[in-house]
Amino acid sequence: MNVVLVTGASSGFGEAICRKLIADGYKVIGSARRLDKLTSLAAELGTNFLPLQLDVTQKDAVDNLLLGLPQGFKDIDILINNAGLALGMEVAYEANYDDWETMVHTNIIGLMHLTRVILPSMVERNFGYIINLGSTAGNYPYRGGNVYGATKAFVKQFSANLRTDLFGKKIRVTNIEPGLCGGTEFSNVRFHGDKNQADAVYQNVDFITANDIANTISWLVDTPAHFNVNSLEIMPVAQVPAGLAVSKEIK
Repeated sequence: MNVVLVTGASSGFGEAICRKLIADGYKVIGSARRLDKLTSLAAELGTNFLPLQLDVTQKDAVDNLLLGLPQGFKDIDILINNAGLALGMEVAYEANYDDWETMVHTNIIGLMHLTRVILPSMVERNFGYIINLGSTAGNYPYRGGNVYGATKAFVKQFSANLRTDLFGKKIRVTNIEPGLCGGTEFSNVRFHGDKNQADAVYQNVDFITANDIANTISWLVDTPAHFNVNSLEIMPVAQVPAGLAVSKEIK
């Protein structure tokens, strides 16, 4: 039975991914900062789900992650780097720099550090799958997306470079790039708890859902071992990439 580590498992994509993969018959380690939510999830999902309190920005905790895992969960076969966040929608010259740093520490440093800790075991066993949660924001710029988009562009390129470094080994890497997805805490976090502002993002839009992403990952991990999806961009039908803009008579 393959072991999966899902970061950011206490809500949104992460929670939906854990539920789906447990239903599919995997053993799942669900990690997040909020242990209470993970404990509630464990009570529901049973003994094949292991709750793990982990902040991916805490270096020592990530370094010692494998040491604290019980037998049966130590060999991680599938790593799903889902933990991440967006903060703020201000333009670059008005943005909160602390928000920028938090996004970099979580979306970039946390993801690459955890990957570096888990990857040697996969290489040793010549088996594994790394799935990174990127974003269409890493492909297409939008006003106020500045550092968030840049962090997701890093995830896209890091994923591609991992594939190159793992050439000749039986380890797969996929970058999933979701567009507008509702029903999660993403916009509530981005707008620092302003529910009205968050709700307005999804008003009258048939958005994709966390279950859509979970079902996509379920399909990916079930594909044949010789089959690799390098990147997968997913948008609701209601969304398209923005067209080029022209500002006339700039003075």
